[in-house]
Amino acid sequence: MFSIGLVVSFVLSAIAHYSGLVSSTVQFIISCIAILFVAGFLGKATESVAHYAGERLGGFLNATFGNAAELIIAIFLVKDGMFDVVKASITGSIIGNLLLVLGLSLFIGGLKYKEQTFNIKLAGHNGSLMLLAVIALFIPAAFAQSLTTSETANLSILVAIILIVAYLLWLLFSMVTHKNELADEAVEHGEPAWSKGTSILFLIIATVMVAFESEWLVGTLESITHKFGLSELFVGAFLIAIIGNAAEHSAAVMLARKNRIGAAVEIAVGSSLQIALFVGPVLVLISLLFGQTMNIVFTTFELVAIGVAAIIAKSISQDGTTNWFEGVLLLVVYCILGIAFFLV
Repeated sequence: MFSIGLVVSFVLSAIAHYSGLVSSTVQFIISCIAILFVAGFLGKATESVAHYAGERLGGFLNATFGNAAELIIAIFLVKDGMFDVVKASITGSIIGNLLLVLGLSLFIGGLKYKEQTFNIKLAGHNGSLMLLAVIALFIPAAFAQSLTTSETANLSILVAIILIVAYLLWLLFSMVTHKNELADEAVEHGEPAWSKGTSILFLIIATVMVAFESEWLVGTLESITHKFGLSELFVGAFLIAIIGNAAEHSAAVMLARKNRIGAAVEIAVGSSLQIALFVGPVLVLISLLFGQTMNIVFTTFELVAIGVAAIIAKSISQDGTTNWFEGVLLLVVYCILGIAFFLV
């Protein structure tokens, strides 16, 4: 029944998008239903891959595939010179993963298990990387007023290169040289749904479906937001970020519910770090190909949002143990930011 629902909802969503026979509101509703099925498919594929590859690598693959779709969409926005929308969506992705996804994962997992644990050394390194991301975004914004446009562009390019190198070194450190030290304890999770090859194939297929469904869903947002009078900042930082990553979010929550908190944390925190330290900087370099450099100077609202998200996420996750109330704390901060962005 799930497979039938997945195929039927995805096909109906495609027809609604490309035929133009239904209103944007109907397209939005169909896409929301479809992305729930796609989320379940992606979550099951991630869980199966994690069984073979381990919690960390499984979560990393899920975050990477999810961010790849977002990167592709952002490249087209950069090509059109829509830099403010790109920065707002980057902000939304970072705070969405750190507060909404991690918060829901800790809350839902904590309702079933009194306490869940993951590698405390990994938690410490994740916290340090979060602060690095905040510092790297604050410095260009602080110095931008004293620099010319060309100097700001040069600073952005150099910071982007440094962050990409730092992220690649982190992957080398965490996946190769200190792999065993940062691994979670082996936990028995039963038999995987599919074989290793089938799991990887389904993960790729699910990611492609997520990319299409996210684009169709985001495409309906403009008319929907006009009806409710929402600001571009709120749409970029919250709606696009939530909907565009809905499947990835659901996968983390489902894994936490099955006491696979290590993979859930890797999806949530790992995805935020990947956006801040790799995807964002890569977009800066890609903008050079289109003849206009996208600087890395974020607005005060965006910096405050990223800063508070990193601080509370680091504070909660640094001990390597989680419970449902810590999830509530993250969700409370996300709601406060959401109200503030809505009113701006």
